[in-house]
Amino acid sequence: MQITASYRDRDPAWLGRVFWFGVFLVLLWPMTRLTEFKPWVLLDEENYKPAINFVVGMFPPRMDSEFLWLVARQSWRTVAIATAGLTLVWLVALPISLMSARVLSISAIGGRMSPLSAAARQCVRWFAIVLRSIPELVWALVFVRVVGLGPTSGVLAIGLTYGGMLGKVYADIVESSDTQAASALLKNGSGRLQAFFYGTLPQCAAELSSYTVYRWECAIRSSAVLGFVGAGGLGQELDSSMKMFAGSEVATMLVVFVLLVWMADRVSGWLRSALA
Repeated sequence: MQITASYRDRDPAWLGRVFWFGVFLVLLWPMTRLTEFKPWVLLDEENYKPAINFVVGMFPPRMDSEFLWLVARQSWRTVAIATAGLTLVWLVALPISLMSARVLSISAIGGRMSPLSAAARQCVRWFAIVLRSIPELVWALVFVRVVGLGPTSGVLAIGLTYGGMLGKVYADIVESSDTQAASALLKNGSGRLQAFFYGTLPQCAAELSSYTVYRWECAIRSSAVLGFVGAGGLGQELDSSMKMFAGSEVATMLVVFVLLVWMADRVSGWLRSALA
């Protein structure tokens, strides 16, 4: 005879899940009111008709040779902004990660880190927090005033914001790895760089590369947003087309953005398989 177990026996934690789901719903309501989230306004005739007209105007996408050549040039510039920005990111992120990772601290080999090293490590972490707390759009607005309109402001904005992000993530990846090889090298007189390149990097190379390429993909998307404030690239052309309500041009450029992100995803997959 088959005995049917009660729901309490099959899932002893059901009461806690229901409780926390209720807490989530209670907190969600005031947050929704605070943000004035009213999706039903999309159903108003004054709102959805212009949106439908703009979407209809996106088809067919503009495909003449002159416009495609313009899009190709700006796409290459967008990739160049993201790549140059990522190069600047490494110059910021690598020192931050090496200095803030506790497992690469020579003073921490015996157990507790020296007060001076701990204070320096904390200052570097605070510096990374400041860099990644300021959005790249704000950095771009600052640099547009300093260096003028163009890709330079986009490169600098991506380099600073993503430098703080990657520095923090690199340090976390290094600290979560197996530290025996790095500790052995440090105990035998090696420096931080030797311990990192020969003890830690072989274990973390795939994860570091995958996250770096993912940030390159994010940098490509960010360059589109930065173009709206005059940082150049395909985003600036997209901003001009949207202001002119040229839906067919917008559709073409959105397709190009999808292709760029797909390309970055393929590069990430290839790197993971090569480093596995």
